Amino acid sequence: MLMRLGSLLAERLKARRDLVTLGVQGVIVDDARRVLLIRHGYRPGWHFPGGGVERHEGVETALKREIDEETGIILSEPFTLYGIYANFDFYPRDHVLLFIASQWRQARVIKPNAEIVEAKFFSLDVLPDNLAAAPRRRIGEIFGGAAKSLDW
Repeated sequence: MLMRLGSLLAERLKARRDLVTLGVQGVIVDDARRVLLIRHGYRPGWHFPGGGVERHEGVETALKREIDEETGIILSEPFTLYGIYANFDFYPRDHVLLFIASQWRQARVIKPNAEIVEAKFFSLDVLPDNLAAAPRRRIGEIFGGAAKSLDW
């Protein structure tokens, strides 16, 4: 049912040609250089944690809020903006800001729920087979020296 709701939302956004949407995602890195990935209940694959920037909300505030809500992790400064990407496959005016954070603390463990089924750190040499395409490309850019793309 949640996957169907996600599809309905995407269709409604595509019908609104006047809207620009903005999302934030975080590459959370631990001391062992593993990256945190999440699995949603409403779309397949593993992704970076993050979400949409709400009305009257700054991007850094949105990043901190989304990371906390989805993973129980509290980000510490500094974290850095890695890139701004066009996510036009989702919606013709969608953009994603990707941040990298290596200073954080785990405030609580989020129990699996309808939105976030699982959150787990992965070694760069043992990434999940069903890692979504965009996070796979970003990991290759950040850690593997691949050329940086402008598309999510």
